[in-house]
Amino acid sequence: MTDTPHRKLRYAMVGGGRDAFIGGVHRKAIALDARIELVAGALSSDPAKARASGADLGLADARNHGDWQALLADELKRPADERIDFVSIVTPNHVHYPVARAFVEAGFHVVCDKPLVHTREQADALVASVAARGTVFGVTYNYTGYPMVRQARAMIRAGELGTLRKVVVEYNQGWLASQLEGTGNKQADWRTDPARSGAAGAIGDIGSHAENLVATLTGLEIESLCADLTAHVAGRQLDDDGSLLLRYQGGARGVLIASQISTGLENDLRVRISGTLGTLEWHQQQPSRLLHLPHDGPQRVLTRGAPWLHESARRASRLPAGHPEGFIEAFANVYAGVAADIRARLEGRRADPLEADYPRVEDGARGVRFIERTVASARSDLKWTPW
Repeated sequence: MTDTPHRKLRYAMVGGGRDAFIGGVHRKAIALDARIELVAGALSSDPAKARASGADLGLADARNHGDWQALLADELKRPADERIDFVSIVTPNHVHYPVARAFVEAGFHVVCDKPLVHTREQADALVASVAARGTVFGVTYNYTGYPMVRQARAMIRAGELGTLRKVVVEYNQGWLASQLEGTGNKQADWRTDPARSGAAGAIGDIGSHAENLVATLTGLEIESLCADLTAHVAGRQLDDDGSLLLRYQGGARGVLIASQISTGLENDLRVRISGTLGTLEWHQQQPSRLLHLPHDGPQRVLTRGAPWLHESARRASRLPAGHPEGFIEAFANVYAGVAADIRARLEGRRADPLEADYPRVEDGARGVRFIERTVASARSDLKWTPW
């Protein structure tokens, strides 16, 4: 893949066809900066729907495939100046591993939705494959792309909160407060099916975002945890509500809540981090504001786009202060980081860390471990389950 590095990057998508939710979000985010184009795909596990979905998006017939195996085989036959630069995997969870592993082993860069895979063994194998092949591998923990999340990370890493003591992170939704599975709701069906979703429900779907957000902001590593998982809706096989106590290496303590039965709540992700010098608080539904409460001094509200923010936060903004940005832009920042890394490799140079800012395969693997340890804790009578 050595053709002109200033061209648009080319990508293929696996999953995300008609009736899917997140695939369309990925495509909008990728398209935002007009530097990456969709050229191929296998957009559904149903071959007819896959091809119909590709036709909807204007894919050429020769690159509009009925399954991901055909997509991969076709790309391997193409010359370098036609071949995709990366594949974006936006399928239900159970498909992540075979697709990601196959494309990595073939030498392609990959972006994969979270949770990364089903098991720790799969995660470890994928990390090893990425290391061996030297490919770029991004995981779409998209909330890390918000400018004010990057501002909070920079402040914490610069020591502006002092020694960290307490973390409280919540991700509350209400959309699964009733039994949507079995009513034709495709999103509810696969998320509550252990064969497709994996060992966890809400903890895997949104709790993994909460874990990643804390890890990204603080760099703290979990030492042990105590988890309570529940399925409140009758007949539901996987958890729809979870509460965790966390002990971090170094002494900090944490609380993590992930609930999809909190009636009336929409996408209420929020985090509060306290140290010896102050506290930061951020709410996903008000993403342009970051509350800073110093130990000695007045509280202040930092806002996106301000010139006095850390450089990583400034770079993540596209519009001047006061012009709202949101979810799509944050998602686009993750893809922009992946693209920057790929472009640097095409040009034979090391990527600027502030540009190539995105969650890696190792972050995804840690998320899989978090899910496994949480499920193990919930099933155990031990108060504390070691990490």
